[in-house]
Amino acid sequence: MRIALTGAGGQLGLALDAALAPEHTIIPLDRDQIELGSPDTVERIVASGADLVLHPAAHTHVDGCARDPALAYQINALGTKYVALACRRLDVPLVYISTNEVFAGDATSPYAEYDQTGPINAYGRSKLAGEVVVRELLERFYIVRVAWLFGGEQNFVRTVLRLAQHPPEGGVRMVADEVGSPTYSVDVAAAIRPLLATEHYGTYHFVNAGLASRYAFARAILDLAGYGTLPMLPIRLADYQRASMPPPYTPLANYAGAALGITLRPWEAALEAYLEQLQ
Repeated sequence: MRIALTGAGGQLGLALDAALAPEHTIIPLDRDQIELGSPDTVERIVASGADLVLHPAAHTHVDGCARDPALAYQINALGTKYVALACRRLDVPLVYISTNEVFAGDATSPYAEYDQTGPINAYGRSKLAGEVVVRELLERFYIVRVAWLFGGEQNFVRTVLRLAQHPPEGGVRMVADEVGSPTYSVDVAAAIRPLLATEHYGTYHFVNAGLASRYAFARAILDLAGYGTLPMLPIRLADYQRASMPPPYTPLANYAGAALGITLRPWEAALEAYLEQLQ
């Protein structure tokens, strides 16, 4: 199968390429090939002649989205519209990568695939708009929500490791009341690979099993990386000043994928695997 892959050079794009290239022909569509916010995206994807389109590319800088919500909407909402229109022209399925931040974060248990959405920041609103346009324009699609991705060059794990190498005075300050699903990009790609063969279209939550606060996640990173004695200080979301407020509680539950036999290992095991390959 010929698969067009947006954001091929990104964190998840690289993992998808590695997972799918042995069985499929990957057509990379990075910034050099398409500009997501432009209507020209439609023709460029149509010209690829793809049998399926994978769309992980997005404006994912959450604070940047808060500072310029119009740009976030242009890329994540309208950009996804152009990708969906290309799929409609080609009459092929789309895999749209969405996020835990489409939820409000006021739940008391992990969100299921069809729970009520309600994003509280510009990034989440723009990604939810992408979901809406996919459902509006297409009949054959997979919406795959992920969360707290690590696996590339820029992610939370790398940030914590940099802090450990040059720790601030008094220890590492980390938010203890933001809870989510740490997720390894390699495991997401491995889960998407069998999903494509099912034709069970719809919405999926592909995250590593379990949940953690940012504080607990950072503590696990430090312990596994040999910085177990480095002191950490728990702080509240309200004490951490940033442009965008993240939803405080957004672990995701994988019901739809598990029903098909597609599950992801616990986040602790995934983190250990990632740190091992960094060495």
